[in-house]
Order: sequence, then structure tokens, then C-alpha cells
Amino acid sequence: MNLPLPLGWTGVLLAALIAFVVGVASLLAWTWLARRAGWSEAQAIGWACVTAVVIGAGIDTWHLFHLGVVTLESPLYARIALAKIHDADNVGTRAFLEWCGALAGVVAGWTMARARGVPEGG
Repeated sequence: MNLPLPLGWTGVLLAALIAFVVGVASLLAWTWLARRAGWSEAQAIGWACVTAVVIGAGIDTWHLFHLGVVTLESPLYARIALAKIHDADNVGTRAFLEWCGALAGVVAGWTMARARGVPEGG
């Protein structure tokens, strides 16, 4: 997410909460689409998980991947790479909790939809 979040644990928890909301919204959107396309409920849940993780945790996951793959040959390149990351001290924790929040949001949305009695996708 490319939002100006606070630094530290406050920003980590806020990012996870935003990813949770994205997960719920993603499941509702994919369930609606799956019903009209005749897909199964499992396909809607799968695509909702992928969409929620990409939207909710994509930027921080990319930063972690980039730091792990790119060869930081000098302290200058390392400083340049870390300067591009918002709250580089907590990027790993933030990415992990964003993944957890996005997937938990999909599960919570599925649970709410089942409790309301929304019919299955196919």
C-alpha cells in the first residue's frame, strides 16, 4: 500500500487493518461476480485471496522481494534502496501482517456471507 502510514507498530497494525477491509471487500466482489459467471464458491474464494493480497500487501511484499534479490554491492546502494521504503525497519512485520489481515478478511467475509445465508456461487 502506498499510503502515508505512521511509523512503528501503529503503522503496522493500521496496514493490517486496511488489508483486512480489502479482504472482506474482495470476497464480496468476487462472490457477486462468481454468482453471475456460474463459478463455484471455491473459485471466488481463491480469486478473492489473490486479489486481497495483491492490493493489501503488494507494495511491501515487493520491497521485501526486491531487497532479497537485488545485489546491494555497496553501502550507498543499500541506503538508496532503504530510502525508497516507508518505515524500512518494520517492512517485514508489516508485509507479514498485511498478508494475515488480507487472508483473515477473506475468511471473515466468507463467514459473514454464510451466516447471512447468501447462496453459493455454483
